Amino acid sequence: MTTYGYARVSTKDQDLTIQIDALRAAGCELIREEKRSGTSMEGRQELETLLAFIRPGDVLMITKVDRLARNIGDLQDIVRKLQAKGAALRTTDHQINTETAQGKAFLGMLGVFAEFETNIRKERQLEGIAKAKAADAKEEDKSKRTYKGRTPSIDPERVRAMRSEGKGASEIAKALGIGRASVYRVLEAQAESAPKANPKAA
Repeated sequence: MTTYGYARVSTKDQDLTIQIDALRAAGCELIREEKRSGTSMEGRQELETLLAFIRPGDVLMITKVDRLARNIGDLQDIVRKLQAKGAALRTTDHQINTETAQGKAFLGMLGVFAEFETNIRKERQLEGIAKAKAADAKEEDKSKRTYKGRTPSIDPERVRAMRSEGKGASEIAKALGIGRASVYRVLEAQAESAPKANPKAA
């Protein structure tokens, strides 16, 4: 039997040290770690590797349920995959063990709470954005507005500057890491906004 540890944080600036220390103290022989959002399974390659290679009798150890999944659907899918392989899931913080009936029941309850917490956080974020937008609508000075929105991924000025240097759309797109269609849109917008010469009077 092998005990595998899985540690996860959502962003690159967060630290995994506390989780890793707890997993090592719990006897994990191999620990996989990653910095990815737990709201979905997409892109979580370290977890996928563990689920693919875990064998009958092995244990997947985490510190808390929300390190594994942030919604009950994903949590149930992971547990089913482990059970199908004859493996178990355990946690260090709540002493959950899916090899026992009590552990399975408690795990389901914590999964519901984790999903609820995620949904509440999203609602608060949306409420905050809505309030900021409402306040900004009343603020005439753009520099004082609090909600900036997404940072544009395309710099029109840079596109136009490179075009004036004689570079083609493909070269500009490659240099800036954007699509050629985006380059064309910027150039077309520039052409449409350019002042048109007045026709000579007949």
